[in-house]
Amino acid sequence: MVYDDVEVPRSPASTPSVKATVKRTRGGGVRARRLAGKAVQLVTVLLIVSFGTFMLSALLPGDPAVAILGEGQPPEAYAQVRQELGLNDPLLGRYVDWLGSVLRGDFGTSLIPPRSNVTERLLAAFPVSLQLAVMALILALLISIPLAMISAYRAGGVVDRIVSAITFGILSVPSFVAGLLLIAVAVNQFELFPRAHWVRITESLPDNLYHAFLPMVTIALLEIPTFTRLLRSDLVNTLQEDFVLASRAKGMPSWRIMLFDAFRPSSYSIITVVGLSLASLIGSTVIVETLFSLPGMGSLVVKAAGQGDLPIVQGAVLVIAVTYVVINTLVDAAYSIVDPRIRRAQS
Repeated sequence: MVYDDVEVPRSPASTPSVKATVKRTRGGGVRARRLAGKAVQLVTVLLIVSFGTFMLSALLPGDPAVAILGEGQPPEAYAQVRQELGLNDPLLGRYVDWLGSVLRGDFGTSLIPPRSNVTERLLAAFPVSLQLAVMALILALLISIPLAMISAYRAGGVVDRIVSAITFGILSVPSFVAGLLLIAVAVNQFELFPRAHWVRITESLPDNLYHAFLPMVTIALLEIPTFTRLLRSDLVNTLQEDFVLASRAKGMPSWRIMLFDAFRPSSYSIITVVGLSLASLIGSTVIVETLFSLPGMGSLVVKAAGQGDLPIVQGAVLVIAVTYVVINTLVDAAYSIVDPRIRRAQS
């Protein structure tokens, strides 16, 4: 006989754990609250950054009306331009209007003839600086990670001292000196690379990489010593941990211990430094961009500030600052991916 109304009891193994369900629910709620808190924090920081950028840019010396019309014009003409630009309005009201335009993707119009669109100028300059920064950091990591591992493997040995001396020597060379040396040798002496030319990646990838090589090397030389010394120090400390000593006792090869046991927990500091370096390099490569005549963000800001071109200065500084904040947020998120302990603590 079949009893349809009789409920067959489940075995304990097939019954879902109430505690596990509650734990998953709580974990999801904690993650949701954490994401919401991060979003609120990010928006707040960006608003503060935009306000500071606008106010500091407004304090730059120079009269935008003079920048547009030039010297020797009647006072009435200058007054009319100031009125058209809204310079007679209260500073806070100007900030609100400017922020509203920025949120719509409109950074205004340049003050210097031919009065080009600021958004288009930023969209043209930002990829140049971003590409150089990313390529330089990748090159620096490809060189720094093996050097740090070799130094940490025999800390205090001959190889370690040689690597330390090399990185210290590179660190003592200013970026403009390194750039000038590369130009003198690779451009003037052997004519291997052009000096003052840039090809966008959308036009030709091989030509772009060819023209970006020397600037990329110049920037990478600034980062290699920092990455190498920091990672080497963390690796030396990690190699003394109990779990590494246990792996050695099991007879695991040294290269496997270095790659799979020591490198990952030693990479947290380098993740932070790489993120901060990427954010700062986008706007701080003025010397390199000037040496190689590159149309990046750094050279754009310096030129605009010298000409008193307020809209470009405000837009460029805001873009650089927002990039810095966003990259820092991504670095925080990367920690939970790299370190399972942080991921478990957040859940």
